Amino acid sequence: MTTAKTPESPASVRDAAPRRKLPLWAALALSLATVGPTLAMSGNGQGLVGIVGKSVPLVFVIGAIGVALVGYGFMRLTRHLNHAGSAYGLIGGTIGPRTGFFSGFAMLGAYVGFSIGTLALTAAFVNALIAAFQPGVAHPFQLPWPLVMIVGAAVSFLLAGRDVAVIAKVLLVIEGVGILAMIVLVIAIFGHGGAPSTGFDLSTFSFTGVNVSQVLAGVVAAFLSWAGFEACASLGEETNDPKRNIPRALFGTLLITGVLFVVVMFAETIGFGTDASGLKAFGTSGNTLGDLGSAYIGPWFGVIAVFTATCAAFGSHMATVATASRMIYAFARDGFGPRSLGVLHSKGGGPRRAAWLVLGVVVVALLVCAATGWPVMGTGNAAIDAYFYFAVAGTVCLMVAYLMVEIAAVYFVNHRRFRVVHGGRGRMLGTVLPTLGAVVIVIVIWFNVKDSTDPFADGLVGLYWCGAGLVIALAASRIAKRVGESLARELEMPGLGKELDPRHDGDWAASPSEDR
Repeated sequence: MTTAKTPESPASVRDAAPRRKLPLWAALALSLATVGPTLAMSGNGQGLVGIVGKSVPLVFVIGAIGVALVGYGFMRLTRHLNHAGSAYGLIGGTIGPRTGFFSGFAMLGAYVGFSIGTLALTAAFVNALIAAFQPGVAHPFQLPWPLVMIVGAAVSFLLAGRDVAVIAKVLLVIEGVGILAMIVLVIAIFGHGGAPSTGFDLSTFSFTGVNVSQVLAGVVAAFLSWAGFEACASLGEETNDPKRNIPRALFGTLLITGVLFVVVMFAETIGFGTDASGLKAFGTSGNTLGDLGSAYIGPWFGVIAVFTATCAAFGSHMATVATASRMIYAFARDGFGPRSLGVLHSKGGGPRRAAWLVLGVVVVALLVCAATGWPVMGTGNAAIDAYFYFAVAGTVCLMVAYLMVEIAAVYFVNHRRFRVVHGGRGRMLGTVLPTLGAVVIVIVIWFNVKDSTDPFADGLVGLYWCGAGLVIALAASRIAKRVGESLARELEMPGLGKELDPRHDGDWAASPSEDR
């Protein structure tokens, strides 16, 4: 008599590799949902008004250029390497496993932070939606936000480990509705010629009334609107023809969001008006898409805008959980963490146990926030305070990982070990563009932490997480060796050596033929 195996028996799935079946649109959907265009356009412009005034669209043009430089580094590497660990695999396969581990650890912190923050924001938006159905009520009925959070976590828990293609369809529909609503709103604002007081004001794309320092400070906030565009890189082992489709998904995400962000921010700015009263209304808006939708189309459209923002928040939560779980799976598979986390669900094909771990951390963190009233970010809404805190901390982690990707891209095109892979093509661009991207990232990180006085400020907490990863990477030589050996097997990249160089602990040894 034999005992039937459970659907997720370690014996049946521990050594399973992800199945390459996802099409291009699925990878694109994950990145779009992680960026969350509807979320970004609902709440990222208000903070910029006080810094740059009416030049918000100009700031987003510069931000789009900056993030494109970072995107080039990812595209350059994913043409040749793809791994479930995203930056962990890309950097580990170029510079070395220690550096890869550090970068992956930083990126894991980012996506866990985003998973926490976006679920808290979902709870806040659910209450905003409930309030929208009670117009004219001074104190509308609201649900306790921890209750909404727990319900959302339960739904996410049930979806964990499911077929990514199915989840991607849901995410694509969610963001598709939000993007469509934004396009309709833009057409309505352009059709009215903007606010009656100032009209179609193209001076929003000029430096009129602002200096370079103000614009640079504003670019920091705009740049962060694209955080998560590289999420599709974590699907590198599950996507059809990843060396072609992952770079395309990255390019598509940046192209769609770049054009959308600049156009929508221009429409929002002229929609409120570029005079003092219009900019004040813009800066104090609780949901710019909802407020403008009510003003230019009707109250019913404002409700739709809040609904799409709610769906986008939860869609972003699911996307970040999916990304974080794949990074944990990659770590555990390569020897860092319990082997039980390095398995795939036999039916859904995803790392369900890793996703459950992420969700457990999310729920515990938000319950602590609800019980203690921490953090206080000044918004007057505990759920939104939690969102901003964990989102900013995660963003700093992500910027560190982005910086390492840019360094890896430069290393890749210039080191003799990899010339057999890329044939020496595009060496100049592969050096200059990532270097410029690295400069932008350093500026972004600096402006996020330079004014911090609280030792537990959100930006500093992100740096603490990265520091912990650096200590582990430097101190745990055995882990670095196991990770390096695993990366060599998994990447199977021509020109990538198969053993560690004993002369340079943590670096790959080139084969004799490659070193000539």
